[in-house]
Amino acid sequence: MTDTTLYDYLERIASLMRAWAREQPLMADLQPIQLSALNYLARCNRYSNTPLAVTDYLGLTKGTVSQSLKALEAKGLIRKRPDAQDRRSVHLELTEAGRGLIESLVPPAFLNRAEEVLGEHSELLVTLLRELLATIQRQENVPGFGLCRTCRFHQKLEEGSLCGLTGERLESREGELICREHAEPDEAA
Repeated sequence: MTDTTLYDYLERIASLMRAWAREQPLMADLQPIQLSALNYLARCNRYSNTPLAVTDYLGLTKGTVSQSLKALEAKGLIRKRPDAQDRRSVHLELTEAGRGLIESLVPPAFLNRAEEVLGEHSELLVTLLRELLATIQRQENVPGFGLCRTCRFHQKLEEGSLCGLTGERLESREGELICREHAEPDEAA
């Protein structure tokens, strides 16, 4: 029989997160997928805030994500902005209400408390989970969606940073945002 310990722990933590979300008064009008989409949009960069990127990140169908994004827009939590270069493309942005909601809910207080109790072990846990995720993404050939500053294209300059893929300067905060074009530093060019 295969050892299911890692799966069991991850599944239990995911179950606790879903149960926590259902109990939140702020979540009364939101489906879990909508919270996931909002959280992604709060954390992604300017290259990654499109409906297609949300679909790829969540790993769901275009129709499901499209309906969720329409609901979020109707609730005033996101807005669409046409792309400056390609008017057929749109970018999604959180409204002030959407940003406030995410800041109130993510990360859950119980997770922060557990991280504090773990102390220095929490850093090791984060490192191991990042490595686990990167390994799965490589093995399953799924998009990386990593933090900009950890990408092989991220270049530090004397003043700021540059995306080596697009050749564009990056704002200081963009290094901490999720990018759909992320590539691990050890991946072949």
